[in-house]
Amino acid sequence: MTKIGLFYGSSTGNTEIVADIISEEFDKVAPGLVKVFDIGRVEVEKLLDYDCLVIGCPTWNIGQLQDDWDIAYARLDDLDFTGKKVAIFGVGDQFGYPDNFCDAIGILGTKFEEQGAELLGFTPADEYEITYSLGVEDGVFLGLALDEDNQSTLTPGRVAEWVALLAVEFQLALPV
Repeated sequence: MTKIGLFYGSSTGNTEIVADIISEEFDKVAPGLVKVFDIGRVEVEKLLDYDCLVIGCPTWNIGQLQDDWDIAYARLDDLDFTGKKVAIFGVGDQFGYPDNFCDAIGILGTKFEEQGAELLGFTPADEYEITYSLGVEDGVFLGLALDEDNQSTLTPGRVAEWVALLAVEFQLALPV
């Protein structure tokens, strides 16, 4: 069975909590399928060990990557993600930052695509009150956008739907 590497960066703990929720949801699909890593504690080359990746990054300040992903970002230029399937989730505040809510999804998504990855796990953007995001193209987020500041009660349902989508898009051979 395909193994999935989930790599997140978290400064306040919100993205780490969401990473755990995603891992638990995947465990309902197939226990032990996901291995979780804090990108600040592993070498960026560890990403290459997995054909399917789930990437988690909050957007900081005005459209910036979280510190650990900011450090890893330039090092991604040295890696070839051809043949890798990548799904990105972002955490942000749509009311405090409606002009760059979950920009990290777009910043990292563009970088992974430039390095050969196939992006998966797109979700509708119309459920959010935003004016602009680098994470949105053609009305969809290039991953899963979550607002833990204002809509944390919606996170479990959004994650469950996203993981079900990823199980199909990652073409997981699930037990019958």
